[in-house]
Amino acid sequence: MKQYICIAAVLCCTIANAQKSSEGTIEEVAIQGRKKIKQERAEFKRHGQSVETLSEEELNRNNPAAIDQTLSTMPGLQVDKRTNFGGQRLVVRGYGNDQKFNNWGVKAYWNNMPLTTAEGVTVLDDIDFAYVNNVEVIKGPAATMYGGGVGGVVRFYTRPDFTKGVSVSENILVGAFKTFQSRTQLNVADENYSVNAAYGHLETDGYRPNGGGLKNFFNVNGTVKLGENDQLSFFGSQAYSYEHTSGQISYDDYYAGIDNGNPAYIRKDAGTKIKSTRVGLSNSVNILPNLRNYTTLFYYNGNTESISAGAYGVTSAPNIGLRSTFTLKNEFKEFENRLDFGAEIQNSMSTTSSYRFTGSVTDPLQTTGIGGASYFKYNNNQATYFVIDYLTYKPWELTLLAGISANKTNYDRKDLFATPDLIAGHKDLSFGKQFKTAYTPHFALQKEWKHQIFNLSYSEGYNSPTASSSFIGGTANMVNDNLLPEKAKMVDFSVHGLLFDTKFDYQISVFNINYENKLTQLYSNNNTYTYWANTGNQKNNGLEVSLGYQYKNDNGFICRIVPFANFSYYDAKYKDFQTVIAGKMQNYTHRSVVGVPRNKYAIGLDLYTKPGFYLINTYNYLGNVYADFANTNLVKGFGLLNSKIGYKKSFGKFDIDAYVMGNNLTNQINYTFLFLGNSINDSDANGYPKGVATDLNPGPNKAYFFYGLNLKYRF
Repeated sequence: MKQYICIAAVLCCTIANAQKSSEGTIEEVAIQGRKKIKQERAEFKRHGQSVETLSEEELNRNNPAAIDQTLSTMPGLQVDKRTNFGGQRLVVRGYGNDQKFNNWGVKAYWNNMPLTTAEGVTVLDDIDFAYVNNVEVIKGPAATMYGGGVGGVVRFYTRPDFTKGVSVSENILVGAFKTFQSRTQLNVADENYSVNAAYGHLETDGYRPNGGGLKNFFNVNGTVKLGENDQLSFFGSQAYSYEHTSGQISYDDYYAGIDNGNPAYIRKDAGTKIKSTRVGLSNSVNILPNLRNYTTLFYYNGNTESISAGAYGVTSAPNIGLRSTFTLKNEFKEFENRLDFGAEIQNSMSTTSSYRFTGSVTDPLQTTGIGGASYFKYNNNQATYFVIDYLTYKPWELTLLAGISANKTNYDRKDLFATPDLIAGHKDLSFGKQFKTAYTPHFALQKEWKHQIFNLSYSEGYNSPTASSSFIGGTANMVNDNLLPEKAKMVDFSVHGLLFDTKFDYQISVFNINYENKLTQLYSNNNTYTYWANTGNQKNNGLEVSLGYQYKNDNGFICRIVPFANFSYYDAKYKDFQTVIAGKMQNYTHRSVVGVPRNKYAIGLDLYTKPGFYLINTYNYLGNVYADFANTNLVKGFGLLNSKIGYKKSFGKFDIDAYVMGNNLTNQINYTFLFLGNSINDSDANGYPKGVATDLNPGPNKAYFFYGLNLKYRF
């Protein structure tokens, strides 16, 4: 892999010094290809590493709420989920799939507001993905611009619509598993402002036992142009999400197509309720003719109540902060310089309580009492300060990017059960933890030639351990002072290009990522408690290819044909990696990383006709993966075929879109989540016989259909 990257670097430099473009900058090109390409190329240039985007058209290939199916068509990105429309886990370039709950190591944003808290944890259950109309994925470490996160960054956007006038729309979907989904939306806009308000509702019985879900969202998004170079934006959301949890099943049941759920979850009526509020206020303004600032103030509070197989938990987690970026541009003779610098600062003050279950079958919700419970108050802080310089030699269209960030994280936990005489014999579990400032550089050499952009980059990332993993509980009850943050170093060579009069787009990436100080959950020698430790390193090599084409014929019956194909190849191995299994230290060096497929691909073919009929087809394949460190348990891969046929047309002031959508049309046994976790082969109280591994959350293994109608009226 390294020799390929070196060859690519030589090729990039040769082209950079030997060619001069006569085509002008790519922003001046009238791109005739797919709708997402203009933005994708701009973000590819800005970030100086592999970036892929999805426009509203790509997001509507399937039910927008099923973001796992849509985003997984990208090379380098896999989205898992534990429930019908919740428990999402983002996996970028083979990193992030060893987390059992939520996301850690891959950072997420919505309209410049971090969805990732100050602790580095991301919950996506209360995000209204049907309200999202644009997604951007930065693949690999991007800590220089975005702070902590060794896996990458996923950014969700609700872009303003400045189409002048007032419009109202109603979207309705019904179908399999007694699913009903609706969205009522109002948009008011003029050339200087755009305000959008929407109410979304989603309910389903689900395809698994105890698999129902209910979500309600109210969102407001607006932008006001205060002047020629001054813009104010605001975003607000109120969300309620209740996702029932069916739990993981055994491999025998999975391959036999049997899904009775997991008894430990079913008898407790397990699930997660989230009530949340999110507010953001952004201002983009020219301070000087060549100095611009973009600042966002944000607030979030999520109140969570969850019942799992082992415990009942309640959390209130307010998170507040700001992100501010300054951009300074200067030109001198044949050079252009752009300097981005700024900061992202967050503070989270959460209160959490947890009550352990006894495991009783006759009384499933029986707890071990207050002596086995916990009640903590956290004060977590995260700060990132960054500076990135872009120096461009205009005659060669050659850009050198150099940047660095300083990242600080600290935790402070107060044990609210440690009040004197509250609980006899209770040991105070309060602690404080501060990690050393981590500096993460990013360098890139970028060359434009005709409609091709060549990019060779080196970037680093880091993850501080979470507050909960920084303390050893159980019988130890001590701060985990030996714990080190995970770090990542990536070399990436990518090319983003346009061919055939800009109708054909491609992106090819070759990368090498070294993850150091991998964090793994281990059992103590006497199996009385668990703790986290740095168990070694992980090395991910890969190749990603993305191809797309758009054929247009305004006079033909078939007026547009849009095929695409994406392919990912991974070679992910452990390096100097040791962990404890069954009380014994085991060495898994050179073994394949759990949960990472050797290959993954997606192909699609979309047809649009002049009368308004359309057909959208997607086939998404995920290869075989290993589910244990020793690579003895191979989980079979699967491919899902989805299609959507519909009619979309405008009649005067009315827009109509009616469709039928079918998923898993070839009746494939598949899973939506591998419950691997960092303690592979652990023994949860899962209701199955002792020793039976239960890692799988199955998806529907038969074809299922939805029927939708979208109406819009423009006043």
